[in-house]
Amino acid sequence: MTLPIQPFLSVWTVLAVNVLSPGPNVLNTMMSAMGSGRAAGLASALGVALGVGLWCLAMTLGMAALFEAVPAARQGLTGLAVALLAWFAARYLRAAWNGFRGGQGRIAAHAGLGPRASFLRSLSVNATNPKALTTWVVILSIFPVAHAAPADIAVLCLGASLIAFGIHAGYALAFSTGPALGLWRRIAPAISAAVGLFFLGFAARLAIGLLHSGG
Repeated sequence: MTLPIQPFLSVWTVLAVNVLSPGPNVLNTMMSAMGSGRAAGLASALGVALGVGLWCLAMTLGMAALFEAVPAARQGLTGLAVALLAWFAARYLRAAWNGFRGGQGRIAAHAGLGPRASFLRSLSVNATNPKALTTWVVILSIFPVAHAAPADIAVLCLGASLIAFGIHAGYALAFSTGPALGLWRRIAPAISAAVGLFFLGFAARLAIGLLHSGG
């Protein structure tokens, strides 16, 4: 590693909050564990981990090439990240509001999935999830990609995969038991509200930094 630890910690924190929050990948892992058992849920978690690692590698290498060709692109990316974070925040706060008012949708289990089918399903959900693309745009606005060595990129992506697997494995283990769904319905709005506020604060922090760099 040639970079200090702080940029890695910032990226992994944002990623962990996003991976933890309700979305297509989380719901898929939950439904697989509920309908097909613990092995299918853990296979789904492994699919998320691989998908996150591939997104990290592709986006990191792509952004590194972009910044090398157009150094000024980082400010534009930071501005886009602020807008995306504000959009994320609005969506999560709206979901929290609807959840507190009893507007959560039904969660249907995925029955009959073996580990291989669950793993492939998880990979496909991850690959087609627009949240993944926008999340990595945000993340790479705070990571010094242009100065990263291959070892830095490897550590970043490995850490991202391990975080994703750990969180989804936790969901898989929890939702392979019956009482977890009722608990999830009670706490999901609070999780969405906390995530929305986190993203709003992070957007404000990036915006302030962008204004200072422009001044």
